[in-house]
Amino acid sequence: MEKEILGNIHSVESFGSADGPGVRYIVFLKGCQMRCKYCHNPDTWAKACGSMDAPKEGENWQRAKDVLEKAKRYKAYWKKNGGITVSGGEALLQIDFLLELFTLAKKEGIHTCLDTSGNPFTTEEPFFSKFEKLMEVTDLVMLDIKEMDAKRHRELTGQDNANILEMARYLSDHGKVMWIRHVLVPGVTDQEEDLLALRDFVASLKTVDRVEILPYHTLGVFKWKELGLSYGLEDAEPPTKEQLERAKKLLGIA
Repeated sequence: MEKEILGNIHSVESFGSADGPGVRYIVFLKGCQMRCKYCHNPDTWAKACGSMDAPKEGENWQRAKDVLEKAKRYKAYWKKNGGITVSGGEALLQIDFLLELFTLAKKEGIHTCLDTSGNPFTTEEPFFSKFEKLMEVTDLVMLDIKEMDAKRHRELTGQDNANILEMARYLSDHGKVMWIRHVLVPGVTDQEEDLLALRDFVASLKTVDRVEILPYHTLGVFKWKELGLSYGLEDAEPPTKEQLERAKKLLGIA
């Protein structure tokens, strides 16, 4: 008997309006290898270590078909351009579950959106074949590019960014529509040379529909404290209107 594929769900949002086109049902999955200093959901970092039959504390295992049925309760609100977005944590760490969920969704004509930082991407197997199949049932990829400079990216996230940029090129070469997102943290991710490098990189891609700047905020700082973690950007402030406009101008989206 084939083993049932389950997803470890962190939470859901029934009426999301900022994570893809239209009204979205957003599924947040647990697990992430990146340790972004400004992460507002550090409670999604931990990887699954239990199972549906024996969940560990804080784990919520669900079948893809059950997640879809819950999402469909809100289908009337999606209109023509809404649908399902899967985010995280890092959704690609649960690629088997994601593939099943999106496959079921597309059979019912539901728009599917993947919100990812691209960190798990590799052209090695078995991941790559699964990723190729996933892209066949994914309508939109929202790719969060944290930093263009490799050194600063490692300092900010603890991970390299070469494979993330490789993923963006793959999506471009294979006709997959993308939204590129960049979190703007004054003094951290707003260097002129990096923003210009991001602008040039995006310009080299053929399928980018939108570039978004996400203003840094401190709404998740309390979670770090609750988890006993040291917050790495204590002195950082949200960007001013002028700083946002400057970044937009440098990225060519003003």
